[in-house]
This record gives sequence, structure tokens and C-alpha cells, in this order.
Amino acid sequence: MGTDLNAPLGQGRKNRPKPRRDPRRMFGYAFLGTFTLAVAGLSGWAALAPDHLIRTPDPTASAETNPAAAEQATPSAKPKRAAGSLRPGGAYSGAHVEEILTDDGATVTKFTPRPREGDGPALISAETVRGQDPRMAALPNDDLIEDTPQGRLPIVGPDGLRPMDQYARPWSGARGTRIGLVVGGLGLSQTGTQRAIRDLPPEVTLAFAAAGNSLQRWMQDARRDGHELLLQIPMEPFDYPDNDPGPQALLVSRGATKNLAELHRSMGRITNYTGIMNYLGGRFLSNADALEPLMRDLGKRGLLFLDDGTSAQSLSGTLSGAFGVPHGFADLVLDSELSRNAILRKLDELERVARRNGTAIGVASAFDESVATIAEWMEEAGARGIEFVGISALVNDPQQN
Repeated sequence: MGTDLNAPLGQGRKNRPKPRRDPRRMFGYAFLGTFTLAVAGLSGWAALAPDHLIRTPDPTASAETNPAAAEQATPSAKPKRAAGSLRPGGAYSGAHVEEILTDDGATVTKFTPRPREGDGPALISAETVRGQDPRMAALPNDDLIEDTPQGRLPIVGPDGLRPMDQYARPWSGARGTRIGLVVGGLGLSQTGTQRAIRDLPPEVTLAFAAAGNSLQRWMQDARRDGHELLLQIPMEPFDYPDNDPGPQALLVSRGATKNLAELHRSMGRITNYTGIMNYLGGRFLSNADALEPLMRDLGKRGLLFLDDGTSAQSLSGTLSGAFGVPHGFADLVLDSELSRNAILRKLDELERVARRNGTAIGVASAFDESVATIAEWMEEAGARGIEFVGISALVNDPQQN
């Protein structure tokens, strides 16, 4: 059997020469393997190395050798804003702005006020001031006071601030349903005055009778509790002298000079009120010659006038507009019948007027029944979305039209 297939395994084979290795091919394989390992190692080291081990180009050196490189500086080379530098214009023009770049790349901005010139108080200009700081509400603003032989009378301040604005009760400014309530006759009865100030919510405007007692003391208590104030001035009714409003009443027959003297004497008994309202006065309010000097004086002093609405012949609305006097009419007298149920019916009617017209004004006297019923009803009406405001928020103000 002469073939390899019949020979024993591994026997009878011819010895073949071993292949000869090419040195150039071996060198190429070695170089490729080494290069691959080097690239992989370098990539892993770059991914795991700490930030501080990576060197960044020196922007200063780059700028010296290549000016164009300065415009391509890396974010880490961003210059910091100089401490205390002032950013011009915009909302920050009154402050120093300092930006600091932290190690983690975040920017911290620090604002500090610029030094003021002089040692005087800091003054902030604003729009017309409405309302008074509650801590100072019991004290008059001396800029709104004129010393006269009749007493300290309200005047418009040198900057145009009116007593009506200064002593007004602030309110929300919302245009919902609003009601103003005025309780008058305060100062005539000590217990009645004390009860009204104590029991009535601060949203109720209190009207002090010019002929009352201890008015300045009661004024301070009422203002501390947040009430807006009016001064009730007695005026001649149609049935005078059978119905006499008092010795300081304004009378048609007295003439302008005498009536203004009586008005100022009453006005000087108290401070911190937003305006005046009439007590009686049907005849006086219907006489243009008698009423005009009063309205002219109120306009110059920055006070409002509230007409209690009891006289259909009143000219107060017409003349107040002629002399720039903020003016309002009461819609209802709430306690013409002095019983709880009757007052509640009037208050419910007042609410219907307010929901129909947007606003309404009700007036009452400081009787025990009136004070208790009004306080009770206000709590319920407030839950129905009624906002109670001071009278100054409801008058027709020529400066706001």
C-alpha cells in the first residue's frame, strides 16, 4: 500500500520545510497593537483624571503670540467684574453690582447701595399718599395744620397732600361691591361714644358732633382703632327755629363772614378728619348764596363733603363740583325707626343698592340699637363678599376724574 492514506498515523510522511517568517510583517503587527493600547489608555486617563491635573492654555501667553487667540479665551478665563463697579442704567443704576465667579463655575451677584450725599434723612418720592401709618394715626400731620384764632384748621400741605388723603382709611382697591357706613353723633354721650368706638368694626366711619365733649380724646381713641373720621356741622333746617340744631349752627340769615367764623370754630375742635357732613341743614343746603362760601372753603382745605341725603333740594352736589370738593350722597338713613328689625331691613336694602350700583352709603346715629345691629350685620355681610370702606373711598373726587 503505497499511499499516505494506508500509512500509520504520523508515519511515512515526508518532512516539509518550515515556512519562513517575514520580519517586516511582524513589526507592523507589533506597532498596531502598541498604538491601540496607547490610545485606549490615554482616553481612560483623560476621563478619570481630576480637573486640576488638566492644563489649560495661558490666555496671556496666547494673546502675546497670537492676538486673535485673546478673543477665543475659554470660559474659565472669563475676567471677573471689578468689585464695587456700577452697572449703568436699568433697574440697577442706583446700586453697586459685583459679580464673583466661584470655583464650580457659578456666578454670584452682590448688590450694595451707593453712598448717599449728605447726612440728612433719606427721602423717597411717591404718588399721592393715601392713609396714615397706624402707629401715627392719632397724631395730626403738622404740615396739614393751620394755626388760627379759631383753632388748628386743616389745610392742603405744601406738596399738595390733602387732609382727605392723609387721614383716609386704606382699602383694597378692588372693584367689587363696596359699602360705606357712617355712625354720627359721637361726642354727645360719653358712654355712647365709648361703645361705638369699642363695638363698631374699624371699617365704619365715625362722625363727631361739633358740639360734643372731649372730642380730641375720642378722636385719638377712634384713630388708634382704625376708623376714618368726619366732623358733623349743624346747619339750619327748614323748620328752624322750632327745630334748633344748636348755637354754632350755620344759618342762612347770618351771612358768609359769620357762617365761616362759626364753621372754623367747629373745625378747630378736632383734627385728623377727612371732611365734614351736615347735621340737619335742609334750608341751608338749598340756598346757593349761603352754601357757596362753605364749599369754596372746603375746596381750599382739601376736605370732602358728605350729604346725609335727607333733603331733596340740596345743592351740595352742584356746588361741590364747581369748587373741586370731593362729594358724596348717603343712599339711606338706617335708623329713622329705632328697632333692630327695622334697622336690619334698611341694611338689607342698602346691600341691594350696593349690588345694583356697585357702591352704597348708609348713615346712622350712635344709639345703642344702631351700633349693636350694624356690628352684627356687618359680620354676616362680609361673608357674602361685601367690602366695607371709609367714606373717602366712595366720594366723587374731582382730582381722580
